[in-house]
Amino acid sequence: MAHYQRMGDVPPKRHTQHRGPDGELYYEELMGEEGFSSDSSLLYHRHVPSALVDARPWALPEQATTANAPLLPRHLAPHTLFADAAGQVDADAVAKTDAVTGRRLLLGNADVRIGYVVAGAPSPLYRNATGDECVFVEDGTALVESVFGDLVVGPGDYVVMPRATTHRWVPTGDAPLRLYAIEGNSHIGPPKRYLSRYGQLLEHAPYCERDLRPPTPPHEEEDRDYEADGGFEVYLKHRGTGPGASGGLVGTVHVLPHHPFDVVGWDGCLYPYAFNVADFEPITGRVHQPPPVHQVFEGHNFVVCNFVPRKVDYHPLAVPVPYYHSNVDSDEVMFYVAGDYEARKGSGIGVGSITLHPGGYPHGPQPAAIEASLGAERFDELAVMVDTFRPLDLGEGGAACDDGAYAWTWAGGRNGA
Repeated sequence: MAHYQRMGDVPPKRHTQHRGPDGELYYEELMGEEGFSSDSSLLYHRHVPSALVDARPWALPEQATTANAPLLPRHLAPHTLFADAAGQVDADAVAKTDAVTGRRLLLGNADVRIGYVVAGAPSPLYRNATGDECVFVEDGTALVESVFGDLVVGPGDYVVMPRATTHRWVPTGDAPLRLYAIEGNSHIGPPKRYLSRYGQLLEHAPYCERDLRPPTPPHEEEDRDYEADGGFEVYLKHRGTGPGASGGLVGTVHVLPHHPFDVVGWDGCLYPYAFNVADFEPITGRVHQPPPVHQVFEGHNFVVCNFVPRKVDYHPLAVPVPYYHSNVDSDEVMFYVAGDYEARKGSGIGVGSITLHPGGYPHGPQPAAIEASLGAERFDELAVMVDTFRPLDLGEGGAACDDGAYAWTWAGGRNGA
């Protein structure tokens, strides 16, 4: 995100000596993207950021996938993955589950992985070296601590975390923390069509820099307990095919002699930030607008969109729900967060549902929803959509919460029964 920020104590000139009150030299770290030919930030550490005292394998949550075969639209119910036999949140299990190691993989391909977790425990220190993460907070509150500083997040927040940023999730409220995690194998940022050639969000963009929340300034070392017997563990997800690899990914735990949140200051255009979906200004028209008007972020071979409460089509003969469409280049994943999604009435879709509509399959509203929508002036719905340009496979979590019946709902049942 090319939006310059300066936090904490930095020297007036980059790559020059920067010393603390005791005269000790701080250690400068350049964190940059695309071979240092894109956005970057400079961080100043009290300790050597590359120091290690130990390392061991980390057995990742299952990352392998299975093909969506035969090709079908699917309805996933991720809330059930963290429920007890009565269908309620399994409070005992959730209290021990964290936002990183507890993620269940729903869908994935070579470009993006989509997971879900209900967490009640603080996560370990974590670094994703495969790509940026865009995590949507469905419910609950958390403090997202990072080497750059902290983000206070809650329902409706997207948290965009740059690749290889050391951070952790700490739930802060009484309600469980529900997260929808979009993990790219690339960088994730605003759509290029909304940016000037210098990276400023343009006037026609549905949000602007004022809506983006950068982290707080980095902490003073004395603000936290930095004592640890044997060092500080950082869980690292990275690419590889060695022993223990799952879905082309490998986990490693690095043990550091000093806490990684030892930064005294940083500046640049690369850092984690939060954006709340309530600050997205919907683009509407007299007739139905195509899905790209709902786009909020993009990565390599995938986009993220959100459907927010909005005034709908106002032509006197408008049909407010979407037309049937064959997005021939994409698989479409819709996560229904809140409200009443008009196009899916009568199909068992509700809050917490996820639908997959694969490329090569025409999809659209349930038949009864079309007539029911006529004359509507406003839709009260909130959904997060991911469109991918390569087919999505089912992760273990997705296979476990697939209802097995969604494909037949347009015909009234299997084979039209």
